[in-house]
Amino acid sequence: MVFPASRQGLAPAFATARFRIQAAIAHRDGSPDKAVVHLVWAGTDRGGTFTDGRITDWHFTRTNTLKGASTWTPQPRT
Repeated sequence: MVFPASRQGLAPAFATARFRIQAAIAHRDGSPDKAVVHLVWAGTDRGGTFTDGRITDWHFTRTNTLKGASTWTPQPRT
């Protein structure tokens, strides 16, 4: 699962071991410390057939550590 605390996986109908990313683009989401990643992906259904063209948006926020490093944290779906 991508966000296990929210009890929502990337796509519950698909096997997590059988997926592929077809395209990805990321951009700032309103501020320098927020980003959204748009993915186009394909996953296998329970029968083993790839279903292409799935779209998922992942939202991230950036936090800085005391040592000056940046960490991007995925945000749960709302």
